[in-house]
Amino acid sequence: MAWFLGLGIAGVVLLGLSLLFDGVLEGLFDGVDALDGLFEGWLSLPVIAGFLSMLGFSGAIAMGATGLGAVGATAIGVPAGAATGWLAYRLSRALLNDRSGAAPRGDDLIGAAGSVVTSIPAGGYGEVLVYRSGQPVKLAAKSPMPVSRGAEVWVEESLSQTAVSVRPVER
Repeated sequence: MAWFLGLGIAGVVLLGLSLLFDGVLEGLFDGVDALDGLFEGWLSLPVIAGFLSMLGFSGAIAMGATGLGAVGATAIGVPAGAATGWLAYRLSRALLNDRSGAAPRGDDLIGAAGSVVTSIPAGGYGEVLVYRSGQPVKLAAKSPMPVSRGAEVWVEESLSQTAVSVRPVER
């Protein structure tokens, strides 16, 4: 049973290392043409980690609960590990191929409300805080008229990825 528990723990450690050092193993074999693309699919670290941990833990459970020997526990652990490896492969492919969330563009800020963080001189730059995709973003801001700190503004135009043109909100 100690071997199976060791395999299970090794799989969990390998999964942790794959999350911590994402892409390091794949980078070690970049120059080897025979291994090109090998670690991107079935032999990726999450797949191997899922297989090892499920093989080990299900084998240990089978030995402890049913009293099967090592051969019987392996016969139960290998299919369970293969199923977990397959599931890890499918989930990682689904996450990598997900295109549902388009990245926000600068034009998405037009019409957004914000507040002035650093006062804006006439024709000069200051700073505003606006919300982009629910997250606060501090941007350089330009206005044709002076705008004091704390004033509420509307974004009229996106000048660049980090600068906008604003006008004060009139109430």
